[in-house]
Amino acid sequence: MNNPIDLLDKKPMTFWQVLVVALAIGLNALDGIDILSISFAAPGISAEWGIDRAALGIVLSMELIGMCVGSILLGGMADSIGRRKTVLSCLVLMSIGMYMVTTVDGIYGLSVWRVITGFGIGGMLAAINPIAAEFSNAKNRTLALSLVVIGYPIGGIIGGIFIVPLLKTHDWRSVFYLGASATLLFIPLVYFWIPESVHWLVKKQPNNALIKVNHTLKKLGQDLVSILPQASTDSPKLSIFDIFNKKLFATTVVVTLAYLFHITTFYFILKWAPKIVVDMGFAASSAAVVLTWANVGGALGGALFGFAALRFGLKFLTISILLASVVTISIFGQSPSHLPSLAWLAALAGFFTNAGVVGLYSIFAFAFPTHVRAFGTGFAIGIGRGGAVISPMIAGFLFNAGTSLSTVAMVMAMGSLIAAFALAFLKLPSKSDVSASD
Repeated sequence: MNNPIDLLDKKPMTFWQVLVVALAIGLNALDGIDILSISFAAPGISAEWGIDRAALGIVLSMELIGMCVGSILLGGMADSIGRRKTVLSCLVLMSIGMYMVTTVDGIYGLSVWRVITGFGIGGMLAAINPIAAEFSNAKNRTLALSLVVIGYPIGGIIGGIFIVPLLKTHDWRSVFYLGASATLLFIPLVYFWIPESVHWLVKKQPNNALIKVNHTLKKLGQDLVSILPQASTDSPKLSIFDIFNKKLFATTVVVTLAYLFHITTFYFILKWAPKIVVDMGFAASSAAVVLTWANVGGALGGALFGFAALRFGLKFLTISILLASVVTISIFGQSPSHLPSLAWLAALAGFFTNAGVVGLYSIFAFAFPTHVRAFGTGFAIGIGRGGAVISPMIAGFLFNAGTSLSTVAMVMAMGSLIAAFALAFLKLPSKSDVSASD
């Protein structure tokens, strides 16, 4: 077997391939810690600086603006210069952004550094999805993608475990010290243990491509190859902008719209749950507990989605989960001022909303071929995160207008309903078609 892509697709995964996927899960956990840090810190920031809900909603959206831009620009970079270099660059940006938040004394400085942090997060998200797809074999690809996505709520859970006691004895800045430290830790891990993707090297064929491919294969514990497949001279030149050509344009539009609307619903819980709990009269540490349970539900939902996707069709399963998200978010809006009930309902909402995100990320990996996988994923995430940007703002202005929690929740739940409708128009290639396109 001389095609290294076929080799990785068909042979059992080695320990080192599993390790790369595990590191990708950890990288997505950083996303959960870094993004949710502002949610954990929001009550303390609001109290210290005396900002109202509308202003807080804007602050909560700042890193999401950075993510929109970072996902698109750095997603394209991951297809141009490689997955590994992009991830390392993004980790540096995230570390700086997280630390610098602790040095500011107002919402303007805070907003700038949250945008920079989000820029790094967006680029990393665009790169780790292809890493999970390209370092796993065909049999376990959907499961690997699902497990990587649940890194996000796992990060929220781990963050909550450490942050709850931190908030009892320290101010909100301690949250960002924790996030910056965790991000820095991953730089040497990625540098030493994640090689460049074989799929990317075969498609791009940079100088000494065969040597680099064999370096990766050796590091993964796989057989080496003597030659690389040659691209046909009759084939049109590949470009990251192929996501806009006739073949992929409809797919790009559908998955982007679905992600945009569902993420609007997803971030309502993650961004506003702590403030909602505090406004009911509970302590900030109790609010962190509720958000942690939302992430416990999200982790369980994502993991179970991965196993369910082995049995059910990816598109059908994702649409079903999105419809369940509509119901559970609406139920959360009926929450009584009872902490155990709030935690349980937040976990239920997290279960379905994060499972929906897992489904969409899996769809990205199968919908886009290798040469545009990172840019296609980054574009969908980048434009789609517009929903994440406006989600806290919409909820903030609705709350400021005196709208009840139950009504706000039902309005925000409509995003998942629209996403389910959009996916009904998606034509998803089969797994064998995806392997052939690679």
